[in-house]
Amino acid sequence: MELLIVGLVIALFAVITVLKAVRIVPQARARNVERLGRYHRTLKPGLNFVIPYVDRVYTMIDLREQVVSFRPQPVITEDNLVVEIDTVLYFQVTDPRAAAYEIANYIQAVEQLTVTTLRNVVGSMDLEKTLTSRDTINSQLRGVLDEATGKWGLRVNRVEIKAIDPPKTIKDAMEKQMRAERDKRAAILTAEGQRQSQILTAEGDKQGRILRAEGQRTAAILEAEGQSRAIDQVFQAVHRNDPDPKLLAYQYLQVLPQLAQGEGNTLWVIPSEVTSALQGVSKAFTEALPRSAATRDEITDASAADEEVAKASEAAAAAVASAQEAEKPGLPRQLGAAVPEPSPFPNLEKDPQQAERNP
Repeated sequence: MELLIVGLVIALFAVITVLKAVRIVPQARARNVERLGRYHRTLKPGLNFVIPYVDRVYTMIDLREQVVSFRPQPVITEDNLVVEIDTVLYFQVTDPRAAAYEIANYIQAVEQLTVTTLRNVVGSMDLEKTLTSRDTINSQLRGVLDEATGKWGLRVNRVEIKAIDPPKTIKDAMEKQMRAERDKRAAILTAEGQRQSQILTAEGDKQGRILRAEGQRTAAILEAEGQSRAIDQVFQAVHRNDPDPKLLAYQYLQVLPQLAQGEGNTLWVIPSEVTSALQGVSKAFTEALPRSAATRDEITDASAADEEVAKASEAAAAAVASAQEAEKPGLPRQLGAAVPEPSPFPNLEKDPQQAERNP
């Protein structure tokens, strides 16, 4: 029985010894081994053997890139404003031996080094520059931390500023400033839009006036050309037909009634040329026109012809009297108020048939 117990103890000891002698290290991990209290070697990923009870294997060290977020730290800027800065650190263990024996706690050491470096960098900047120079702060922090942590077996890949929180009063002032800047930009854009609109409207009015003026000029030119051609054609037609003074006098007589057709025409003046024209008309009516034998044969009703001649003579005499009165200076002639005067053709009034027979 005693032998059985001893055998079981020996077997258990052997199993424990074998277990202590075999070490399996995962990928991207590392373990330091001390032999009799002194660093011996670093176990690689995979299966490793050590001497039990002689070699001491320490805890695993992660060789992957690690992310550490530090709590916000108060930092004073150059213009004496306290801001809270929250940083994020990306680092990686490159030497497990140095990370275990060169520094007691490399995470805490990196945090404190980040805080001191951050205060040194931000202390030389004012608030506005601090808020707009994150890349500069990140690069300076990375340079200082990478240089300081190299002997600790660490490599700092990136340092990021996650947040910069100024005091509440400064936030309110910044918001007011930004609001004022936005209002200013909005007012400038509105003014620019109105200015551009007025310029375009003025240009449109200018082009419209120019086009209207050109159209009016073209229309006036065409109208003048049309009137010129019409006058030229009328003039040529008149000269081709060779009108006599009697026709012109008759045209004067036709125009006279039209002068008195307007409702406001209560007073009108006859030009001196009308008098000579009317004299020509009266002379044309008083003079006997030569008749051919055929014309004398065609007139069968002598009494009707005499009556028409008498009426024409009376109208001509009245027109001549009115024209002579209108020629007097300062005495305009009023239509419809003619004063009868002695006729310049007494023979025609007394015996129109005799005047026709004796020209």
